[in-house]
Parts: sequence; C-alpha cells; structure tokens
Amino acid sequence: MELPEGKRIILFDGVCNLCNRSVQWLLERDRSDRFRFAPLQGETGRILTAQRGIDTREVDSILLIDPGTAYYIKSDAALEIARQLSGYRWIPRLLGWIPRSLRDAVYDLIARNRYRWFGHKTHCMVPSPEVAGKFLP
Repeated sequence: MELPEGKRIILFDGVCNLCNRSVQWLLERDRSDRFRFAPLQGETGRILTAQRGIDTREVDSILLIDPGTAYYIKSDAALEIARQLSGYRWIPRLLGWIPRSLRDAVYDLIARNRYRWFGHKTHCMVPSPEVAGKFLP
C-alpha cells in the first residue's frame, strides 16, 4: 500500500458521530494540509493497524500514524494532532504534563460511551467532493 508522502494519517471510527464531527473539525483547521484520513473499518485502516499490531478491539477510536516514524493512540494521538495545528499547540503544553494513565482513563471513558452519548451511523461517512482527496480508502 502506497501512502501519501509527507502526510500523517488519522484513522477514525467511521460510524461514530463524535469521530466524524472531530474529522470535520480537523478538516477546517488543517490549513497546512498535514493530514489524510481513513476510517478504521476501511481497507487502509485495516492494513495500517495490522502492520503495527494494533488490536482495534482495544483501540477503536482515533489513531495517528506518522508513516515510517511512529504511531500514536488514545490521548497521545489527540495531543500530537493538536501539536500539528496552528493555534492549538497550547493544548499539548497544557495537558501533556498530566500522566498518560490519567489522560487515557478519561479518553477510554469517552470512547466507551461515545455511541451512547453522541450516536452512530450504520455506514461510514462519505466525504464531500471538496475534501474527498484527503480521504484514503
């Protein structure tokens, strides 16, 4: 599988309303065009998680993959994404001092309840033609 060069890949739960809203929010703020997106349920998501030995039954919401370098899960992924967004770099500085175990506990609480609190769809979202090029299959 060939990945776009110089882009970080955000894998997200394609049927989760919270995750889809987060992706829409990121699309509006990714002015430097640093990210590409793929649903965990899609071909790209399945391949990238399998290559890295990530069990999507345990980590099933948002992941950030920096091809050839690293991958980030749970709260580390959220902080690393914020670090890449102009105007939001203060978030990792503010929250990064909180121990990962505590950040991930809050993250897991939200992830476990996201369908109940925010709802979900039966199918992955279909991107608009304006942003379709930012999505991987």
